[in-house]
Amino acid sequence: MSKNFIKELEWRGMLQDSIPGCEKQLLENSSIGYIGFDPTANSLHIGSLVQILILMHFQKCGHKPIVLVGGATGMIGDPSGKSNERNLLSQDDLDKNIKGIHKQLSKFLNFDSDNKNSALLCNNNDWFKDINLIDFIRDTGKYITVNYMIAKESVKKRLSKDSSVGMSFTEFSYQLIQAYDFYHLFSKKNCLIQMGGSDQWGNITSGVELIRKKTGKKVYALTCPLITKADGTKFGKTEDGNVWLDRNKTSPYRFYQYWLNISDEDAKKYIKIFTFYNESEIQEFVKTHDEAPHQRFLQKTIANFLTKLVHSEKDLEKSIIASNILFGKSTSKDLSDLDEKTFLDIFEGVPSIVISSDEIRQPALVQEFLYKAKFLSSKSEIIRALKQNSISINKEKVDALYKISKDNLICNKYILAQRGKKNYYLISFN
Repeated sequence: MSKNFIKELEWRGMLQDSIPGCEKQLLENSSIGYIGFDPTANSLHIGSLVQILILMHFQKCGHKPIVLVGGATGMIGDPSGKSNERNLLSQDDLDKNIKGIHKQLSKFLNFDSDNKNSALLCNNNDWFKDINLIDFIRDTGKYITVNYMIAKESVKKRLSKDSSVGMSFTEFSYQLIQAYDFYHLFSKKNCLIQMGGSDQWGNITSGVELIRKKTGKKVYALTCPLITKADGTKFGKTEDGNVWLDRNKTSPYRFYQYWLNISDEDAKKYIKIFTFYNESEIQEFVKTHDEAPHQRFLQKTIANFLTKLVHSEKDLEKSIIASNILFGKSTSKDLSDLDEKTFLDIFEGVPSIVISSDEIRQPALVQEFLYKAKFLSSKSEIIRALKQNSISINKEKVDALYKISKDNLICNKYILAQRGKKNYYLISFN
């Protein structure tokens, strides 16, 4: 990897704005920089992945990353990119969320204190809890004018909305509080650069301005563009909502499927942003993809890289097997190796029925069992399908002599019937 952090971000399409002198500072000195994360949930989602990867690039280039979680600002809410003021969180919820985020980030960044550029986790509530309002207004507020704050794009957008909604002073103060975070980290940790999404440029440059006015020193800032999808829909969203990094919120299989299903146009952009492959490797990947687009080589490369990075090699293997269950060759063993959540994720939306567990207490001929489970429209149709060798139980072909028993249960609860290649039917037992 190049030691030129700015150039690395540039060719990957991960750099939007930067303050002049930033590249020179980072080339000549190992520097400390930070990105802030709002603890609005106990997990980050893939919308946060770009910021995480920027910190990983920063550390790989020899610099020291600081992860700032907003234990204090999380109680307020950042107006940037929002149309409404968000709900305020309790202290207990914030503490729980911060622990979850720290645990997640430890998978991506090296927090080993023996290394010179080991990552550091900070919580801005650690300093804000001891600052009283009068001191803050007198020692910080006087340096940033209201005119300066109102001129910021994020504030202008909110003020131009329906005046009946408006913008509370609570939210308006966020800019000043984030500026103070940068000042505090500069003063106490010698942090010289703040990074973030392009929607944060206003807040970030307010910190640069505060430090300049209070200390006369120059600090730096950079932002990355907000990631979009080619079809105009929001990146990281599905019909079910966010794609989370926590396996309990989004299973590794669903996470893998999200990347597998991105468009070719997005894949050519995302391969640079969401992997660490170098420029020549990526050019070869794109060439391979273009030779046979239907094989979705780029999508698989991204899905493989990120599933392994966010989850594990084992989760990646399971996700590939799970994908093959629907779209390729697989066996009853592949099914039996799945956990219940992944199994249900795969067959979500498949026609299903819940029947009594009494129906499987004793072994039963497959045609009798499937008739009671209302598979196909009649017993004669089931018999005909069996003669045509087109019925499978748990991905294995069966004939009219086959008997269904408890041994067929997947996750002790399910049997998967199938006619042909694509007609699945899920039988559950209560």
